[in-house]
Amino acid sequence: MSIGYVAYLLLALVVVMFLSAAIRILREYQRGVVFTLGRFTGVKGPGLIILVPFIQQMVKVDLRVVVQDVPPQDVISRDNVSVKVNAVLYFRIVDAERAIIQVEDFMAATNQLAQTTLRSVLGKHELDEMLAERDKLNSDIQEILDQRTDAWGIKVSNVEIKHVDLNESMIRAIAKQAEAERLRRAKVINADGEQQAAAKLVEAGKMLAAEPQAMQLRYFEALHDIAGERSSTVVFPLPVDLLSQFMKQQGK
Repeated sequence: MSIGYVAYLLLALVVVMFLSAAIRILREYQRGVVFTLGRFTGVKGPGLIILVPFIQQMVKVDLRVVVQDVPPQDVISRDNVSVKVNAVLYFRIVDAERAIIQVEDFMAATNQLAQTTLRSVLGKHELDEMLAERDKLNSDIQEILDQRTDAWGIKVSNVEIKHVDLNESMIRAIAKQAEAERLRRAKVINADGEQQAAAKLVEAGKMLAAEPQAMQLRYFEALHDIAGERSSTVVFPLPVDLLSQFMKQQGK
């Protein structure tokens, strides 16, 4: 009786071990690349997967978006400025078969490819373009990476440049350049204001010359403004036409 009980117990144990080795459950975002005696036989999942123990093996693949940080890279721009640039990479697996069979470690391969592509693309641009045209650079890097990783079954959805670090001397040079640009704009604005003011004065002079009474009114308004300042010095503006009349009388 005891021998039969032990036999049944061993049989149940074998069945449990067989089922535990044969049954796999994959989540919605997972796929299983199945190999039978070392040969690829298909991609399965999600849900319940039945494998033949010791004959079939399965490699799980996660299809969710992977966010990977690209370490800071030393880049020399086209105008010979040395900067450190790092970025963040977003990608996901769209073909589990190629991601497992075509490349040994798709995570490491994608990261290394992103580093070399980052240095290559940014080295073709000047520093001003790196700072002002990040969207265009991100798009160029993403397009190149997506083309090169397509053979691995990987889709690169986005690349974002996070930081462009400059040394202190270059920061000071950029600050001086920005200050000089602001001074230039201020001088141009001031010159434009002087030009517009001169044009308005010429127009006002023509209007006053056409109406002598208007000139007399401006004379009284000037006296009113001087009186309101309460200054110890009083200046009386004298019309030029009055002086001309006086000079004519002296000539006679």
